[in-house]
Amino acid sequence: MTADHSPSTPLCRLEDIPDNGSAGFVVPVNGEMARLLAVRRGSIVYLYINSCPHTHAPLDFTPGQFLNLEKTLIMCSSHGALFRIEDGHCVQGPCAGNHLTKVACSVRNDEVWLD
Repeated sequence: MTADHSPSTPLCRLEDIPDNGSAGFVVPVNGEMARLLAVRRGSIVYLYINSCPHTHAPLDFTPGQFLNLEKTLIMCSSHGALFRIEDGHCVQGPCAGNHLTKVACSVRNDEVWLD
């Protein structure tokens, strides 16, 4: 599932997301304000709606902190569910088999854009 939003909207500068780290944002999606989580791997950014498919609560307890200690998976702070960074698939926890909602984005001229 992919969220829709207004076409080609700038989200942030690439440097606003730490390399091999994460950040959180609040932006309009589908005409309503939505919480997003971003994970950066070099020049690639993975972007999802910040909502656990199990409880629909935000995944971060500390704002912008979405990764496990090894920084290899997205982790829900409420119950420890783990999601693959590349596709948002839940690999462990009460929502195993479900997915985070992906938001299309691209990196252009060192800026992250919602597509």
